[in-house]
Amino acid sequence: MASLFSRIVNGEIPCYKIAENKDCLAFLDINPLVKGHVLVIPKKEVDYIFDLDDQLYQSLWLFSKQVSHAIKKAIPCKRIGIAVIGLEVPHAHIHLIPMNRVSDMNFASPKLSLSKEELQEVAEKISKEFTG
Repeated sequence: MASLFSRIVNGEIPCYKIAENKDCLAFLDINPLVKGHVLVIPKKEVDYIFDLDDQLYQSLWLFSKQVSHAIKKAIPCKRIGIAVIGLEVPHAHIHLIPMNRVSDMNFASPKLSLSKEELQEVAEKISKEFTG
C-alpha cells in the first residue's frame, strides 16, 4: 500500500506545496512545530533515507537546501533546522524547521493548529521565494 506521502505525490491527497522538481517535492507539515515547517520528500517511495540511491539522495539534499533558502527569506528566523527521523511515515523525508531557539526543534512539543487559510498563506509566502 502506498505511503501517505506517495498518495500526496500522486495527487490523491492535497498538500500545501512549496516547490517540486522531477525527483522531489516540498510541502508544509500540516501539524507544524512552528510556522513554516516544511517536509521535503523524494517522489520515489523509499522508507529509509539511507536506502536512497546516491543520485536521489544527493538530489534530495540539494533540493532541501534550495527550499531552506526560500523558507529563510519568507519566515523570520535565525536558522533553518534539519531533522531526519523517519518513524512516523514509511517514506524518506527531511524536516526543515525555522528556528529562533533550540526548543523550536522539540518534536515532543505541542504542534501548532493552523487554519487552512493560514497554511495557504504560509505556503504561498515561501513558494514565492523559491528560486530553485
